[in-house]
Amino acid sequence: MAPLGFQPQGVIPACLLPFDRDLQIDPAAYRRHLRDITAVAGLSAITVNAHASEVASCSFEEQRWVLDLTLEEIGDRLPIVQGVYADGSLEAARLARMAQAAGASALLVFPPAPFTMGAQRRPAMALAHFETIAQASDLPLIAFQYPLAGGQGYPLETLVMLSERIPSLCAIKDWCNDVVLHERHIRVLQHLPRPLSVLTTHSAWLMSSLVLGCRGILSGSGSVIADLHVALWSAFQAGDLSAARSLYERIYPLAQVFYAPPLVDMHNRMKVALAILGRLPCAAVRPPLVALEADECRRIREALQAAGVEPHGAIARAA
Repeated sequence: MAPLGFQPQGVIPACLLPFDRDLQIDPAAYRRHLRDITAVAGLSAITVNAHASEVASCSFEEQRWVLDLTLEEIGDRLPIVQGVYADGSLEAARLARMAQAAGASALLVFPPAPFTMGAQRRPAMALAHFETIAQASDLPLIAFQYPLAGGQGYPLETLVMLSERIPSLCAIKDWCNDVVLHERHIRVLQHLPRPLSVLTTHSAWLMSSLVLGCRGILSGSGSVIADLHVALWSAFQAGDLSAARSLYERIYPLAQVFYAPPLVDMHNRMKVALAILGRLPCAAVRPPLVALEADECRRIREALQAAGVEPHGAIARAA
């Protein structure tokens, strides 16, 4: 487990979940994936059972198995953030209890799908959801902030209210997809009496997000280029904007292919990238996701080449 008082910050890759050709979890491939990511020095934590691992297609039992496999492979070398993805608060609480009992270090709380039907006008619903989870587990909570337009994002006033009412809430994973609002989140939430760290997942415009002053990167693309994320984050921490620009020039081609429309395929594309690199045995995804067309796979291969990413990573090649 993480040290008491674990505060999510820095570079936190969200891990993929390999399936075999029968669409069953491939534990050997998953363990190798974990070893590949965690071999990168400078990570703050890793995230499992989240969007990147196709959590919507995994049962409660499978999520528990994934967390167990992660803990067996990683041990106490890095904190583990467990996703809490559920449409009902009671099921979210069950996931939270499971994660704490297993040994997770923090919880990434997804907004329930019913919030799309007008919950932004009922901030008490967000409070009830987080209170139910916080009563089930005292692990640090990270609120996953979705775009407001979809109905699942929390208005800034609601996030401020949650920071006041939920003591275990310590950060947001910001996917508001609005540069102006993202800056407001950083300026307001990180300067509250009890600050909330803003972790960016705006991987399609990561350089711009980091310039605004967020406190970390929590992204599925870290499952492919964790070393470039660490180098970019380190450059910003050192105030070396020139080095940051050079690194981002390498990241940009991959951001363009991973986060192209339709966005639903972003982690599908990352699996293809790792299969091209020989880091996954195959790029199988569970329905309703479907395999990518050959032209898109070609574009991913070209982007990997443009970014200088090889089977062993990216930074070593550039050295």
